[in-house]
Amino acid sequence: MAKKFYKRGWTHTKTRGKETTVTCGFCGKKVPKYKTFPVRKSFRISDPLLKKELGARSRYGISLSQNKIYACPACARHRNIVRKKG
Repeated sequence: MAKKFYKRGWTHTKTRGKETTVTCGFCGKKVPKYKTFPVRKSFRISDPLLKKELGARSRYGISLSQNKIYACPACARHRNIVRKKG
């Protein structure tokens, strides 16, 4: 039998009812939430004029917005979010 590439850290024990599904942020596939890997996406402003206008918040490299998206196991392996151990 083949070994698993990754460890989720959460397994099904007993019956839990219907699992919530989320869409993968990369491919759009609907996957149960317990199978996904959460990823934070953010952006930084590199334009010096915009940095001046925004003030002290952008001076320290703080990103302005962060989005939490979920990656399905296939996309997580493809984008090196989760790597094969060994």
